[in-house]
Amino acid sequence: MITRYSRPELAAVWDDKRRFELWLDIELAACRAMERAGTVPTGTADLVRASAGGKLDPARILAIEAVTRHDVIAFLTHVEELAGEPARWLHLGMTSSDVLDSALAIQTRDALEMIDVTLVGLLAALATRAREHATTPMIGRSHGIHAEPVTAGLTFARWFAETSRARERLVRAREAISVGKIAGAVGVYGNLDPAIEAQALAELGLRPETVATQIVGRDRHAEVLSALALLGTAIEQIALGVRHWQRTEVGEAEEGFGKGQKGSSAMPHKKNPILSENLCGLARLLRGYAGAGLEDVALWHERDISHSSVERVAMPDATILADFMTARATTLVAGLVVHAARMRSNLDRTGGLYFSEAVLLALVRTGLPRQQAYVMVQRAALAAVDEAAAAGETGARPHRFRTLLGDDPEVGSRLGAEALDACFDLGHHLRHARTIMDRALGGVA
Repeated sequence: MITRYSRPELAAVWDDKRRFELWLDIELAACRAMERAGTVPTGTADLVRASAGGKLDPARILAIEAVTRHDVIAFLTHVEELAGEPARWLHLGMTSSDVLDSALAIQTRDALEMIDVTLVGLLAALATRAREHATTPMIGRSHGIHAEPVTAGLTFARWFAETSRARERLVRAREAISVGKIAGAVGVYGNLDPAIEAQALAELGLRPETVATQIVGRDRHAEVLSALALLGTAIEQIALGVRHWQRTEVGEAEEGFGKGQKGSSAMPHKKNPILSENLCGLARLLRGYAGAGLEDVALWHERDISHSSVERVAMPDATILADFMTARATTLVAGLVVHAARMRSNLDRTGGLYFSEAVLLALVRTGLPRQQAYVMVQRAALAAVDEAAAAGETGARPHRFRTLLGDDPEVGSRLGAEALDACFDLGHHLRHARTIMDRALGGVA
C-alpha cells in the first residue's frame, strides 16, 4: 500500500525484513521439534540462530531470488551463507508453503490484533458522541426525505453497534487465520510427523490446519478479507452520514477544519468533507480485495499457484488500509462539529408533518378504518406542503398541518383539540431513545 494510506506500525508487519525473520523463526521452530524427535542433531537450531539471527539481509535474499526465481530457496541459500554446515538440517521434509503459509498466518494475525486496538479507539469515540447527543433531536430520513424524529445520539449509537459487529467478525477471522502447516508437499507428512508440526506451530502461537494440502485452506484468508471489507462498510456508513450532514442545504454537522486548512484551490469559502469522501473511496478498495479473496478459495487439486500473486497484494494492502481507515474514522468522529441548533431547525422545517403517523394511529384508535384515516391525514399533510410550495417555501409553515387537521370536520369529529395536541409531542415520540442507547452501548463509558 502506498505511504499516503499507510501507518508505519502496521506497514512494518509486512516489510521484507519482518517476513524473512518470520521464515527463520518457522524453520527454527520446526528444527527444534525435530531435535526433540531425534531426527536432527541436538543444538542445530541454536547454532543457526547464533549465526543468522538478526543478520538476515533482505537485499541479498532478493538478489539470490532474481537468479533462482524461488523465494524460499533464495532465503535458505542466504541462511546457509550465514550459518554454514548446520543450516543443511533446515527445511527437512518441508515444502515452501509450510514456511509461507505459517508466516502469512502470523503476519495476518498480528495485523488484525493491531487493527483491533485502533478499533477500540473508534468505538470509544462513537460512544462518547452518542452519549453527548443522546437527547439532541433531529429528523430521521428515509429515501432522503424527512420521516420521523430521532436523536443524533441514536445515529452515533447505530454506527457504534455496526462497528462493534465488524470488530466481532475480525476477532473470529483472527481465530480462523491463526492456522499454519508443516505437513510437507501435499499435506500428508510423507517425510514428517504430525507431532513435529504440532510442537513447532504451538511455539509460534498457531494451530495445525485440519486437513492441509500443499497449503492452508484459502477460505480462511477469504474470511479475513471479507471481515475487513465489512469493517470498511461500517466506516463508510459513518462517512456517508457525515457527508450528508455537511451538505450546505443540511448543515447539521461538519468535519473539523484545522487552522491554515484550505478547502478549494479556486473557492476560498469551501470546507469540504474530504476525510469522509476519502473513507468512502477506500472502502471500495477493501470490498475489491474481499472479492479477490473469494476467487482464491477454489484451487486445482492439492494446490495451484494462482492465489499467491493475489495474496501478496491483497493481504498487506487490505490490513494496512483497514488500519488507516479505522484511525482516520476515529479522527473524523472525535473532531466532528455537531450543529444541534441546525438539527432542530431542520426538524421544524416541515411544520410538524412528521407527526402524521401519530395522528393516523389516534384516528384508528377511535374505530376508524386505517385506510380511511390515512386518506384524511394525508389530505391535510399534502395541503400544508402545497401551501408552502405556492409561497416558495419548503416543507410546511409552522403549525399549518396541525391547523388543517383541526379544521377538518372529519378529523375534528373524532379527535378534539387536546387529543390532537397530544399527537404533536416530540418528547413522547423520543421517549425510548435512552433505552435504545443503553442497548447499543451497554457498559461502555
